[in-house]
Amino acid sequence: MDLNLKGKKALVFGSSSGIGKAVAQSLINEGAQVALCSRSLDKLEATAKEIGATTYFACDLTKKGEAKKAVEQTIDKLGSVDILVTNTGGPAKGSFMDVSLEQWNNDYQSLWLSVVESLHASLPTMKKNNFGRVLLITSIAAKEPLAGLTTSNGLRAGLTGLVKSVANEYAPFGVTFNLLLPGYTATDRLKALNLSDEKVKAMVPCGRLGKPSELADLATFLSSEKGSYITGQSIAVDGGVLKGH
Repeated sequence: MDLNLKGKKALVFGSSSGIGKAVAQSLINEGAQVALCSRSLDKLEATAKEIGATTYFACDLTKKGEAKKAVEQTIDKLGSVDILVTNTGGPAKGSFMDVSLEQWNNDYQSLWLSVVESLHASLPTMKKNNFGRVLLITSIAAKEPLAGLTTSNGLRAGLTGLVKSVANEYAPFGVTFNLLLPGYTATDRLKALNLSDEKVKAMVPCGRLGKPSELADLATFLSSEKGSYITGQSIAVDGGVLKGH
């Protein structure tokens, strides 16, 4: 299926590995020009060569202003940002009383304010061009809290409300916003846990870990014209893990 993304310009956060890398690869496969972004310049350089990206730069989303700077750099290099994919790694675990105010502030910057910064920087161009796709890769924790992931549960759930609000505001300008909620996915971080097949089958009704490409191809579809009537949605890619509606 030709999704007609040739010539579209995308910025994908956290794209040196894992789900972000898979999303960038899927967009490139459909002809989009993609700027890669993560904290490790060395990893970015290797990933860019592997998947055929020509633009990449280091960006630490735990620092104020870095997300805005990444959007500005992408516009400078590629001319615009038609597709914005926000993606941050999971924060440290901890029950509520174990989480310090310092961690709350750090996680608020990386999980929440980095999204707000990138939206402030990219939405004016999307509105002007009457086209934009914003995808927030969060977690199933945004819909159903996971034990010990206090800051992730709270902050990611809040992004759902933000997306519902902004999606309504920008729908008349051809800009869509959707959240993708990955479940247990075969990234390096999860592979390091060495989960047994029995453990995975107990956690996931589908009986296996998800592939990063499965979420990535959905992200690419939603980035295309074929996904233009889908906005303000939270879509879990979790093999049936979520128990609620």
